[in-house]
Amino acid sequence: MKLAALLVFFAAAPLLAHDFWIEPTSFHPEVGSVVGIALRVGQEFRGDPVPRMTESIEKFVAASRSGEKPVEGISGRDPAGIVRVAKPGYLVVGYRSRPKRIDLPAEKFEQYLKEEGLENVSVVRASRGESQKPSKEIYSRCAKSLLDVEGAGTAGYDRVLGFRLELVLEKAPKEVGGGRSMPVRIVFERKPLSGALVVAMNRDDPEKQLSARSDEKGRVAFDLPRGGAWLVKAVHMVAAPARSGADWESLWASLTFEVPQP
Repeated sequence: MKLAALLVFFAAAPLLAHDFWIEPTSFHPEVGSVVGIALRVGQEFRGDPVPRMTESIEKFVAASRSGEKPVEGISGRDPAGIVRVAKPGYLVVGYRSRPKRIDLPAEKFEQYLKEEGLENVSVVRASRGESQKPSKEIYSRCAKSLLDVEGAGTAGYDRVLGFRLELVLEKAPKEVGGGRSMPVRIVFERKPLSGALVVAMNRDDPEKQLSARSDEKGRVAFDLPRGGAWLVKAVHMVAAPARSGADWESLWASLTFEVPQP
């Protein structure tokens, strides 16, 4: 019964609990330690655990200057994965899910488009006379997290994992404390994505969200007012492949990292 309830909850996640992110047990682990890589779904940086579901994983890796290694774990368990830290420096953990299908009534779909800054899709639907048409959608998750092992990271915070939709830091978190600007780049299929709504929130004050639209180079910049854990997120929607049987395909990107306290 518990498993069935979880599956129903996750199927409704795009509407009921928009955000999906990686929450490591430590953003600054020590060499030789084991870090739990938890997946979370919820809103305003408060979420419920997502156990490892092997059949849903497209890619789950930890990348460093030594290369990429798969994140291991036990199906059905939380945290969804574990990483044994071998060397100091930056470690980028990434999770990419396989697409799932969801159908929504027209009113709820239009509300969701507005909330996620996808008004361009509403415009297309209106031009086709489809504003009152229920949606058939496939969606997938592209989540990343940046770990600074022993605080020794100097390069690699901007490592790209090759996800279809990906958020990339363009400055090390340790360089942006005290209100300094954090530049972030968003790429879709390895190319800069312009006009995307990118949102940033702090775990200790998630109601005060920062948001901006990406420029022609796929860049936004946030003046982070405080230290602590941050979540940056964005959603992009395109026409679904014909073979999918859906009308639209959405990709949900997130990136978590920690800024040192002043």
